[in-house]
Amino acid sequence: MTARILVVDDIEANRNLLETRLLSEYFDVLTAADGEQALEICSAMSIDLVLLDIMMPGIDGFEVCEQLKSGAETAHIPVVIVTALDEMKDRIRGLEAGADDFLTKPVNEMQLLTRVRSLVRLKMLTDELRLRAVTARDIGLEELFRPSDEGTENRPRLLVIDDREVSFEKLGKALRGHAALTHVKDPQEGVLHAADGNYDCIFVAATFKEFDSLRVCSQLRSLDRTRFSPIILVADSEDESLIGRALELGVNDYIVRPVDANELIARMRTQVRRKRYHDGLRDNVAASIEMAVTDGLTGLHNRRYLDTHLETLVARAHNRGKQLSLLITDIDRFKLVNDTYGHDAGDDILREFARRIRINVRGMDLACRYGGEEFVIVMPDTLPHVAMEVAERLREQIEAVGFKIENGARNVGVTVSIGVTSLDAAENDSAKALLKRADEALYEAKGAGRNRVVSKAA
Repeated sequence: MTARILVVDDIEANRNLLETRLLSEYFDVLTAADGEQALEICSAMSIDLVLLDIMMPGIDGFEVCEQLKSGAETAHIPVVIVTALDEMKDRIRGLEAGADDFLTKPVNEMQLLTRVRSLVRLKMLTDELRLRAVTARDIGLEELFRPSDEGTENRPRLLVIDDREVSFEKLGKALRGHAALTHVKDPQEGVLHAADGNYDCIFVAATFKEFDSLRVCSQLRSLDRTRFSPIILVADSEDESLIGRALELGVNDYIVRPVDANELIARMRTQVRRKRYHDGLRDNVAASIEMAVTDGLTGLHNRRYLDTHLETLVARAHNRGKQLSLLITDIDRFKLVNDTYGHDAGDDILREFARRIRINVRGMDLACRYGGEEFVIVMPDTLPHVAMEVAERLREQIEAVGFKIENGARNVGVTVSIGVTSLDAAENDSAKALLKRADEALYEAKGAGRNRVVSKAA
């Protein structure tokens, strides 16, 4: 695993020590002597992790962390605060500033490397999601960086898997006022519960009486529904080796007993904030894909989707020796409708036209807005005469029932012309040829007086 790590410390000896340790693990290491230089580096190049000292001249580490986490371009960079300060209030302040973790000098090498590897893996996941959502900025990516509302309706949902009631009660006492809490004693039942619950964070005890806690963590990471769920290991100070192995398995964080309530809440909020950020990225990826292939006005697939998907449907029909038919529809004299009643009325008619297409075709059929007032319907496993019957039924239904405009105040009569064709297996028809023939049939229908269906064979 390689990554670019920025070490920020005003003392050169400290920078050199961390740089040497990280270089020996083949990380790419940059250094900065103060907060201003660190912010400049993070804004100028891609950084995968920041190891940040607190006590520095100028702006301190807390302020650097806050600035990094408040910027849309740098909020996703993991920050580990590394300092000689060992008071709990400083840990809490660091976590509340947005830090992803906290290490105390002198830095334990095992803790340093396991933390770095764990957070670098997380950064790689974030980068992949951000890359896929590259166009999502136009639909509000910045919103994902803003703190979530802490209202009751948005309280985090937490799951605690721990077979000891006393241990759970200590956690519960601190967490109940800040989250909705569920406790499961049996480890295997806890894994199943996690898969069904869509929890914001999962706490796993480091030791069970009759089960391996690392296996619980591994199972949570292997299930699709919990693959990206934050996991916090609740361990004892002597469990250092187990903690290291857990972080290697993909556990996001750990907390050591006796648990400080403020630190527990701060670490929980860090994981929840990160999960919601990732969930937002995934939602934007899905929304971007949906927007790319969907017509915004009618909700049907658009021409881009048709151009890529029709070739697949034609190839599948050829390979399986099946029929495939295609219809192109065009609303008659649609420009006149727009000129007479306005474009808002035209949009109303297009939306209603798309709705009527949906109710006249099967779920397996592909209905798309081809452009303007033209729509295409692809009908797999459909004989030519059946396609003609569907087209005629649609034409009759369009003509028979008027289209409401101006919020239902007026009713407009509309007709449609339809061109129909079917795949010719003997000619090894292509998708392009199929569309061209249907378009020619549509042209004939409009030339013959409109409001009719014309079929054209190969």
